[in-house]
Amino acid sequence: MVLATVTAAVVSGMTTASARGLDVSNAEVERPAHRVTASLRSDLEKYVDAQGAKDHFSAVSLRVTYADQRPDVSVSAGTTRYGGGRPVSGKALWQIGSNTKAFTSVLLLQLEAEGKLSLRDKLGKWLPQYPAWRDVTIRQLLSMNGGIPSYTDQSAFLDDFDADPSTRFTLERLVSYVKGLPLGPAKYEYSNTDYLLAQMIVERASHDTYSDRLTERIIEPLGLNDTCLPPECRPDTASRMPTPYSTHSVLPKHLDKPLPPLGLSWAQGAGGLVSSLKDMTTWDRALYGGRVLPAAQQRELESLISVNTSKPVTTVTADDPLGFGLGVVKYAHPVTGTVWFYEGATFGSRVLHMYFPKSGMIIAVAVNSAVGEGDTLPDLAGTVYKTLSAQNAKALAQPAPVAQESGL
Repeated sequence: MVLATVTAAVVSGMTTASARGLDVSNAEVERPAHRVTASLRSDLEKYVDAQGAKDHFSAVSLRVTYADQRPDVSVSAGTTRYGGGRPVSGKALWQIGSNTKAFTSVLLLQLEAEGKLSLRDKLGKWLPQYPAWRDVTIRQLLSMNGGIPSYTDQSAFLDDFDADPSTRFTLERLVSYVKGLPLGPAKYEYSNTDYLLAQMIVERASHDTYSDRLTERIIEPLGLNDTCLPPECRPDTASRMPTPYSTHSVLPKHLDKPLPPLGLSWAQGAGGLVSSLKDMTTWDRALYGGRVLPAAQQRELESLISVNTSKPVTTVTADDPLGFGLGVVKYAHPVTGTVWFYEGATFGSRVLHMYFPKSGMIIAVAVNSAVGEGDTLPDLAGTVYKTLSAQNAKALAQPAPVAQESGL
């Protein structure tokens, strides 16, 4: 996912929204939940009608959660497959794509906190089989400024995947698509290879599999019962997933055709997780709330480099609005202030989350197709934001309830 494109769409979708509207707490007003749900369902249905045929998707889901006692909102529209199928459930599972990267970063940061590695370590220490990359540090992998090319950009990989999306790719095979390519300059450049190498380091430093480390350190402690890394998923997982579709021209044999729901060995620690939006928002709240890392490592997770200049920045600003952390992205939004977000895209699915630090609200949306260009999912997130803002503005305009005296 090209972050600049996503950011532009987020801006266009949200600049007319009220900055005040999402700071309403239960103590101030109780919003009619059914009214909000109905409005959001209408937003999703309009999105399916407007974009479903163009982007060849059939299902869209939304979840909104709050930091206070307001109930979560879960809404879906469409069907589980293009042209038919049963209605999509709010409990559907999705390929969450590069939202996986934050999980990988957290595993490495946890290992650092335990003294088993340092983000200053070079690849030569942990992965000597790749001598051309020996001086790239773990931190550079996680912040994507080490110059290692992305295997997902290589025509040889795309041809192999298009020939058989069910192929069981190993980490070594995936990295082999770029192993002989020259190292690029040490500047920010999105590279999925970086997170495969990070996965390898997790396994080498922990003497265990990446999947087992995920389960023991993150999935089980947070109760993420719908989150898994194929093939380590429950037998009913695929049946709970809307069929993924690709509209990528780089996969000509599968243009507008279904892809295997669990065929994610090509992504692994860079983007291979399956999850529900309920689990996603639970994870995001724990991630940004500092519940999965010690304070020092939380600061490292949120340390930023400018996407524009590749230089470290202490914060994002209107002049330099986009910063990449260690598998997370921060944006200086002109209306809402700073927001953390990420859109993960596989070849057949897109899942976007946004976390608003000021209010603690999280918006997560998902659709069952991937697009090469012209992604409108951030526009939908912006529409959702505006709907929530409008509902809260109406609630603020209502007279406050009069407190009854107890008579004591």
